[in-house]
Amino acid sequence: MTDHAHDLAALREATDRLLSATAKLDDAALAEASRLPGWSRGHVVAHLSRNADALVNVLQGRPMYADSETRDRDIERDAPRPQAEQLADLAESAARFMAAAAAPADWSRTVTLRNGVTDSASRIPFRRRIEVELHHVDLNVGYELEDLPDEFTAREIDFLAERFAGHPDVVSTGLADGTGRVRTTGGGAQGGPVGVRGTACELLGWLSGRRDGSALTVDGGTLPALPPL
Repeated sequence: MTDHAHDLAALREATDRLLSATAKLDDAALAEASRLPGWSRGHVVAHLSRNADALVNVLQGRPMYADSETRDRDIERDAPRPQAEQLADLAESAARFMAAAAAPADWSRTVTLRNGVTDSASRIPFRRRIEVELHHVDLNVGYELEDLPDEFTAREIDFLAERFAGHPDVVSTGLADGTGRVRTTGGGAQGGPVGVRGTACELLGWLSGRRDGSALTVDGGTLPALPPL
């Protein structure tokens, strides 16, 4: 079973790293492009703030977002704010999430996320940690996939392999990171199986859409095209 207490402690450390990094950005730096197409760093920070509040909604049994249009509109509204306002919102929303997660609860219950996706409540702290860690990389401020904790990288590869398992557009794919362990994903599309080999960081980069997979070795075919997350 997922250890939500461990994930909350790790999330607190990841959030501290993120807050320290954003504190070094001035207004001009926040307005510069992030690594996410069409988003400035301000968009990334605004998204992280609103995601924290959305996951509070999930933990408390409310819809994650009112609707996709509201989610997108809130990010656009908040993206150009001054650095001091952005940083305060990021810290305060993170604190609201941690407070909600500290409340006594049945962590084995099923909760509903965006687009009707359901999951165990115990995985919500890790889902928030994914947002914080990967979007920290997206800010393009010197925090890279190679800087992620090894334990997080391994678990996120597991998470994404599970997400793409059986996907109708992805052939059966084995993922090998050089440790001797092979994960499988895809399998819903005809063709394959193919094997994809590389470092854990490169596998994570490809699975999460943050690297093109050119550093990976593919056996038995071509590198599968993954659907967007």
